[in-house]
Amino acid sequence: MSDGPPRRLVVGITGSSGPQLGVRLLEVLHDRRDIETHLVLSAGSAESLRLEMDRTTDSVAKLADICYDVHDLAAAVSSGSFVTMGMVVMPCSMRTLGAIAAGITGDLVSRAADVCLKERRRLVLVPRETPLNLIHIRNMETLTLAGATIVPPVPAFYHRPETIEDLVDHVVGKVLDQFGIEHDLFRRWR
Repeated sequence: MSDGPPRRLVVGITGSSGPQLGVRLLEVLHDRRDIETHLVLSAGSAESLRLEMDRTTDSVAKLADICYDVHDLAAAVSSGSFVTMGMVVMPCSMRTLGAIAAGITGDLVSRAADVCLKERRRLVLVPRETPLNLIHIRNMETLTLAGATIVPPVPAFYHRPETIEDLVDHVVGKVLDQFGIEHDLFRRWR
């Protein structure tokens, strides 16, 4: 643990399929005192959480240190002067990915992501869509060129997963790796 102020990580969860990914990230970070989580749940996330996990946004918000209203464009994470490690959007809907790629900051998820790009902070997007069309691919290319990292939640098998949770943990671990956050969520290749 660090004696200094906690590092801040912004977490966005959108209405895409796969809210388990973002929820698991919050669970893993929940008890860490060295990382402060700042959560933004998109308007569509409530339905995905309900349909896929039988969870409410309120129950997920309790996993974060701070949760913002998606419509509050005056929130701390909407300003570059609020220093963070960066942001992960997990899962990231193609709607949100497209908005970020186009610089459309109509809600706090896309605004906070835009702040990361303009401040040259790490932005990790975990798009959950398949198959991909050319528009998706071009938006990912645009974001990659702008400095974002695209981490599709592709299952890996070298660590010999036995459960769906093992596959989820692998994706979460890959995201944590992007921020230099230590974890033991999967066995690394040797």
